Amino acid sequence: MDKISLDRCCVHTITTKAWALDQAVDNYMAAGVKGISVWQNAIEGIGPHKAGEIIRGAGLDIVSYVRGGFFPHTSSAGRAKAIDQNKKLLEEAAALGAPMIVLVCGASPDQPLEVSRQQIKEGIEAILPLAEKLNVKLAIEPLHPMYAADRSAINTLGQANDLAESLHSPYVGVAVDVYHLWWDPDLEKEIARCGAHNNLLAYHVCDWKVNTLDLLNDRGLMGEGCIDLRKIRGWVEAAGFKGYCEVEIFSDIHWAKDQHVFLKEITDAFVAKV
Repeated sequence: MDKISLDRCCVHTITTKAWALDQAVDNYMAAGVKGISVWQNAIEGIGPHKAGEIIRGAGLDIVSYVRGGFFPHTSSAGRAKAIDQNKKLLEEAAALGAPMIVLVCGASPDQPLEVSRQQIKEGIEAILPLAEKLNVKLAIEPLHPMYAADRSAINTLGQANDLAESLHSPYVGVAVDVYHLWWDPDLEKEIARCGAHNNLLAYHVCDWKVNTLDLLNDRGLMGEGCIDLRKIRGWVEAAGFKGYCEVEIFSDIHWAKDQHVFLKEITDAFVAKV
């Protein structure tokens, strides 16, 4: 497997969440990063139009807008509110100039997973016409099973593929995040399936720390954990994916340090480990 260059490096704004958007943009560019995935909180007080201008003016590619989803709810009013929120996010993504929204699909602990999964499908179907109109793709991101109770009822790449294929739209695909999927014995096969159906829209990297301190906010920098990132990238590229490898790290430890130091660690690890 050939080493990867920073030309394919994208960083999520949440990864360096201490920085405002303009700081992140300037520092990513200075570090040689070429892409940015924008979390909604990063454009608060700026607005999507202005944020897009700032990013494009600096020469960065906008890779995705994060994050939509959270469709399941035990009440019809709750489900309708989620659909409305996702339509708003689609409008923001289009104004920002983002080609896709990542969907963290959601779940409710007060109902069976099968019910949540059906509500997820219905939610995506409800927003799909607007996504097509605005030319913004929907990337279904399966989450690790530890999040099945309340964050996502879509927990394997096979489930995400089933859902994407059932919707029969070039505007619906999947986001492969190694943190959530590295353990899956069917991962190579399901990544190949993504490629065969042209559904592989995004690829996210970080690492799984063996004695993790927190299920949400203790992701590892690439190389800090046990994920075979080179092998998985090989599968992704064999499936035809040529896009950005997106660095998405939630970490109280890394957030607490000087973010310039952290960004240097990210770019070094990206080239050495991804």
